[in-house]
Amino acid sequence: MTSANPSPSSMPEALIGVLGGSGLYAMEGLSDVEELQLNTPFGKPSDSLRRGRLGDAQVVFLARHGRHHSFLPTEVPYRANIWALRSLGVRWIISCSAVGSLQEALRPLDLVVPDQFLDRTHQRPCSFFGEGAVAHVSLAEPFCAELSKLLCEAVEEVLPPERHLHRGGTYLCMEGPAFSTKAESNFYRSLGCDVIGMTNHTEARLAREAEIAYTTLAMVTDYDCWHPNHDAVTVEMVIANLKANAATAQEVVAKAAAKLHQLRPSSKAHTALANALMTAKEHVPAPTRERLDLFTTPYWGPFN
Repeated sequence: MTSANPSPSSMPEALIGVLGGSGLYAMEGLSDVEELQLNTPFGKPSDSLRRGRLGDAQVVFLARHGRHHSFLPTEVPYRANIWALRSLGVRWIISCSAVGSLQEALRPLDLVVPDQFLDRTHQRPCSFFGEGAVAHVSLAEPFCAELSKLLCEAVEEVLPPERHLHRGGTYLCMEGPAFSTKAESNFYRSLGCDVIGMTNHTEARLAREAEIAYTTLAMVTDYDCWHPNHDAVTVEMVIANLKANAATAQEVVAKAAAKLHQLRPSSKAHTALANALMTAKEHVPAPTRERLDLFTTPYWGPFN
């Protein structure tokens, strides 16, 4: 296990980041694995970052809740996780996440690659900026369209016919950790939301500030609690479907990583800060400049 904090310039390029959610705590098939314990200006990540090869692709895997599922959705150190991935050279992130369905057509064990968010969180830091530096990135299209298209192609190659892929949809991000009340669930349905989860919007916002392309492989575990013919969501139900989804997720990520390794598609996210930085660099306090240097060097020059 490597304990040193490697500098971005000294690390081999690790382009593809995989965030494992509930039920996905390791990446099968990862070879030549290094476990990296990193410190960041925003604290420690959820766990060690496991860098290795998945086929020909170089991948960094991180379990967002920790490998023993130790972090509540509110407690996940999102800023540290995204900063650490970017410091290793990651420019694309595939987020594997368990979700509840808010629509009849999205059945348990179906997969969804959403294209929009609605945020209902309220207790978590969701920006790298502040403390003397202001930036306003665009989130009109919060997922990278190119990366999502590639992910959908990978899903279609491995998904059995009895399960379905749904392209697009709105992911409602709630605070948690409790599941929805029936009133909340029906309210979210009335807003036209498709799936509900507790983590991805925060990640997507930070990934955009870090100029990382981001997409979600949302794996449906249940019908939340709105469905009149299904029991209210329970941990047992979720865990059973998580296990069923895990093998599929591993296959999908392997296929997607191979495509990414070959194509390395450009993304609007890769230059998200180009027109977003509002504060002139000479007015940014030195400690803030230093924390942001990983992202802002192309625009402000290196801090030192």
